[in-house]
Amino acid sequence: WHNVFERGALKAGETLLIHGGSSGIGTMAIQLGKAFGAKVIVTVGASDKAEACLKLGADHAINYKTDDFVAATKAATGGKGADVILDMVGGDYVERNYDAAAPDGRIVQIAFLGGPKATVNFTKLMVKRLIHTGSTLRPRSNADKAAMVAAIEQKVMPFLREGRIKPLMDSTFPLADAAKAHARMETSQHIGKIVLEI
Repeated sequence: WHNVFERGALKAGETLLIHGGSSGIGTMAIQLGKAFGAKVIVTVGASDKAEACLKLGADHAINYKTDDFVAATKAATGGKGADVILDMVGGDYVERNYDAAAPDGRIVQIAFLGGPKATVNFTKLMVKRLIHTGSTLRPRSNADKAAMVAAIEQKVMPFLREGRIKPLMDSTFPLADAAKAHARMETSQHIGKIVLEI
């Protein structure tokens, strides 16, 4: 909620591009985006992940291994681009996100799976009037975290209670098998959350 709707300021009728659409964060962002009236595009690395995202409500699923997500995003938006991009990749995706973004677009960086450094032509940031912001929970104050919880309680929990959105669970492991859970995550074959039972 925080990254998409507060940092990214996604509004109904806008387009949200989610990198890693089949991840736990991605699958929840798909459902939230659709619940609040956005068009949702995701990038994934396999056809079964694309199918899972489309089943959750994504409007378009782009296989980044076979397709150029910039061109596909432009095609899906009539040439405009995405209004909000949720990115956990970083690296060479940074400049490509600038290309895929609509004028006045917002890019929210939540991780750097592709690396925290990039060579970027920042003129694109200025010409398109883009906002590139980042967010992580760990260094936030308890007051900030409490405000986020309150916003989720007010805005998201009704959808969860009604069953209109729900976490997508990939697999569950007992705590003693935490290494197996990590191995599953490292294969990148999971769709949704990997859970440890305590």
